[in-house]
Amino acid sequence: MQTKLDDVTLSVIQSSLQQVCNEMDVAFQRAAFSPTISETMDRSDGIYHPDTGELIAQGEWGMPIFVGCMRFSTQAALEYIRKHNIPVEQGDVFMFNDPYMGGTHVMDVKFLRPYFHDGKIFAWFSNTGHWPDCGGMVPSGFSSNATEIEQEGLRLPPVKIFKRDEIDNEILSIVLSNVRVSEERIGDIKAQIGALTVGERRFTEIIERYGVDVVSGCIDEFRKRAAQLMRARIAMIPDGRYEGIAYVDSDGVKDEPLKIHIDLRKEGTELYFDLSQSSPPCAGPMNSVLATTKSAIYLAVKHLFPELPINEGTFEPIHIKDPEGTFLYAKYPSPVSGCAAEVSQRICEAVFSALVKAVPDLCWAAPAGTVGNLSLGGFDPQRDRRYVMYNLSGGGYGGSVLCDGMSNGCSTTGNAATTPVEVLEQYYPIIVEHYRLRERSAGAGRRRGGLGVNYRVRLLDGEAKLSFIMDHGRTGPQGALNGRDGAVNRVVVAYEDGSEYHPKHLSKDQGIVMTAGDAVEVWTPGGGGYGDPLERSPDAVARDVFLGYYSVEDAAEQYGVVLQTPDGSPDTERTGELRARMRQ
Repeated sequence: MQTKLDDVTLSVIQSSLQQVCNEMDVAFQRAAFSPTISETMDRSDGIYHPDTGELIAQGEWGMPIFVGCMRFSTQAALEYIRKHNIPVEQGDVFMFNDPYMGGTHVMDVKFLRPYFHDGKIFAWFSNTGHWPDCGGMVPSGFSSNATEIEQEGLRLPPVKIFKRDEIDNEILSIVLSNVRVSEERIGDIKAQIGALTVGERRFTEIIERYGVDVVSGCIDEFRKRAAQLMRARIAMIPDGRYEGIAYVDSDGVKDEPLKIHIDLRKEGTELYFDLSQSSPPCAGPMNSVLATTKSAIYLAVKHLFPELPINEGTFEPIHIKDPEGTFLYAKYPSPVSGCAAEVSQRICEAVFSALVKAVPDLCWAAPAGTVGNLSLGGFDPQRDRRYVMYNLSGGGYGGSVLCDGMSNGCSTTGNAATTPVEVLEQYYPIIVEHYRLRERSAGAGRRRGGLGVNYRVRLLDGEAKLSFIMDHGRTGPQGALNGRDGAVNRVVVAYEDGSEYHPKHLSKDQGIVMTAGDAVEVWTPGGGGYGDPLERSPDAVARDVFLGYYSVEDAAEQYGVVLQTPDGSPDTERTGELRARMRQ
């Protein structure tokens, strides 16, 4: 007998499921040992269908790229469990990180726990946490010139780390023997388990209050309504074909750009994506596994409609052709450490490039589009211990019809925060000499892009190895509708003797030996500009100059605004004359 559901009950249970996931996020973050999770919040939690592994609900504060990937990873894990006839009991928890099983890179470790009701699995609880290290060639696993997955770290299929609520010390010992800073990893493992336990307890309260039939009926209805809402939003996009192109700087091994080519076809209430014209598989770690490729497209479309709920129905109207034969469909043993943080953002950029032609008032110019993965691993003589520092940084957002882009915003595919300077200096033998907005980095436009950041980290003691995988070092984030591109990413290693090292691959390198006194400096990209720069208000340009975002020369060159007074007041007569000359 089908239970009749009223809108109030649907709304309450939908909010309750969201709250369960949010509480898991918070519990995970607060209990984690590594700053990557506890400060940067590089994690996510969700609830999934017992049979299909499809998404039921996911935390609002989790990493957006995991929204699609975790449904794929749950489905892959369930298929693996059934294929190998692995028994599943109350209190079991599976751990895995295989990128080819619906994952991202090996550093994103997934835990999966069955939720039983009346002796049957009613749902699966899962979370993903970015471990700062899983072994591999370099500390952090971000090996910029790896040529096979084994070089990036320990790769695990679904294995039971907990059996009937008891940790399996044999599995644990294998894991801890293959990662750096194992004492930190055991803390993160317990934090992940704790978050799932919190979710199970809170979910039980919902079941006990409303009953299994009501909750099951609501979950089915959520999916139907989410699909209806997404189709209604897609209907706002004019029918037609749209093209979007973006480039990855290089694969870290061969110094040539990789093309992401999106052919988007919109028909009625459906979107069809074809990436088959993208570059072939590459030698280095910028290959993208299929789950990450698809998740990036889901996320890009969701950016246009942020008010929509997140569950399986949201993805129904989005159809993606498997891009076989390209670097966006990585297969074993291709290295993939750059896919989740960097390639995914180039995919989003290509989607934005296509959609801004279709719905310019809903879309924007390209954001910075790089997480800025930077890691430093070594031995701290003062604390007598090894360490792995993983840091990410913000950049400028693209301008839009409504406003200028935000400065120092998080990545396109994540909502992670930069680890506070004070925390970095407390944990590791470094000092952050400056962390500031990057002047002159914003792409010019009627609505300019946001500014990137510039920071400098100096090693104070011991010896360490520096590695980084970033992007947009060859070309800046794309402007839209005649807006200009944002500034490119830059990385320079400054040695104590005054010499400098500039990486061949611009924003990618690994295993650079640093000793006390050496420093690394990073300049992240600014966002692309939106609309013709000559249409920007002279007063807005004057304000930007006054705040130090642009120089007086920039104002004249990019905007046709001549500024003469120290406070940044525009000379309106010469402004009009200069604009006329620029248009010619």
